[in-house]
Amino acid sequence: MTDNSRPTFKTSLLTARLLLAVIAVIMIPVKLSAQSDVQLTQYFTLPNYYNAGAIGTTDLLKIRAGSRMQWVGIKNAPTSFLAGAEMPFKLFGKRFGAGLIMQQESMGLYKNMTLGAQIAYKLPLFKGNLSIGAQIGFIDQSFKGSEVYIPDDDDYHQSSDDAIPQQDIRGNAFDVGAGIYYTHRWFWAGLSATHLNSPSVKLNAESGQDSNERNYEFQMGRTLYFIAGSNIPIKNTLFEVMPSVLVKSDFTFTTGELTARCRYNKFLTAGLGYRWKDAVYAVASVEFKGFYLGYSYDYPTSAIARASSGSHEIFAGYSLKLDLSDKNKNRHKSIRIM
Repeated sequence: MTDNSRPTFKTSLLTARLLLAVIAVIMIPVKLSAQSDVQLTQYFTLPNYYNAGAIGTTDLLKIRAGSRMQWVGIKNAPTSFLAGAEMPFKLFGKRFGAGLIMQQESMGLYKNMTLGAQIAYKLPLFKGNLSIGAQIGFIDQSFKGSEVYIPDDDDYHQSSDDAIPQQDIRGNAFDVGAGIYYTHRWFWAGLSATHLNSPSVKLNAESGQDSNERNYEFQMGRTLYFIAGSNIPIKNTLFEVMPSVLVKSDFTFTTGELTARCRYNKFLTAGLGYRWKDAVYAVASVEFKGFYLGYSYDYPTSAIARASSGSHEIFAGYSLKLDLSDKNKNRHKSIRIM
């Protein structure tokens, strides 16, 4: 082995150890109670929402924000707003990624908000780049119990039911996520987990006036995600095919979806997708001089189609190229003009 190959071997060994450590943490089983991650049709637009390692994969500063209206036509159906930003940077000669993610969801009287800061360490591997990321943040939940109305002739609930909050309650908890994400010239793939610490949110009365007010607890379930896709150029054309897949599991329930898109001249993209036993959908987006606009429509394939006309989702964003080179790092003025 030559001297030039030793650093490569050490780097590969370190990469393997870090990779195994992250996978071991992600795969630890846990008893689940519930999950609060938003279902995104355009998951490929904001991959760092599901995977903390999916940041800094390009030389771009990316900002994305979007809204999802679930099951239009059903009263108090979920509505969500999401925003994310991510960028690469260098520190001590090493490459990193940094990101921020925010989610807010409303379902009737219930609201859920998640904020997270992300960091990822990047390593070259097999002619591609491996990103190992972590996310820390918090979850804030609230319920408008003061607006609960139970009719006198309700056969299923009683106004005195202790399981139904009668006052406004709110709580928050510390939240952790982790993920690995690999990018190659021909494909990308990632494995991640959200709510790794399975946080327990204790919702207490906001009034603080009655010590006898009942407190409630909401257990957040750990969810495992696998995401992958590819950009396949069609020879001698300006078209490229972009298949992708998302699989998620809380170790009790598993579902997945497959999306097939086609992009023309890196400008206009359109495609179709199917979410297992849930919906078929169409997606379209346009990119121009760093600006991005995407839309998707889901039509339910389950019985919910009897009450809903479908779901709508829209995303917008901007990307700015960053210069991470060192060519101007030690630049000095000429002594003739000093």
